[in-house]
Amino acid sequence: MARERRVRVRRVYDPPEGTDGSRVLVDRLWPRGLSKEKAALDEWCKDAAPSPELRKWYGHDPERFEEFSRRYRAELDDAAHADAVAHLRQLAARGPLTLLTATGQWEISAAAVLHDALRG
Repeated sequence: MARERRVRVRRVYDPPEGTDGSRVLVDRLWPRGLSKEKAALDEWCKDAAPSPELRKWYGHDPERFEEFSRRYRAELDDAAHADAVAHLRQLAARGPLTLLTATGQWEISAAAVLHDALRG
């Protein structure tokens, strides 16, 4: 199975699917109103999330997504994120990996940027 198909992004509020594989929350903050049981996570990988400063700067503004993506990719290369990214790559190498995020627009989220970084 190609790596592209091994890593996908879903909303953490959606019910788990049998094809999810490892379910990893990649947001820095816990999703509002969601119990740990209902989230059905295998892990919470906060260290893969953007820095609080970058997350606040972005504010999920679609007009800032391109610059956010550039800045976040740069963060993914720094020491603070390296172990988390390496761990996610290992999970993807072992089987399907689903990156979970609470955002409603996951296509312009940190999880989408992380997904692309893991594919490359």
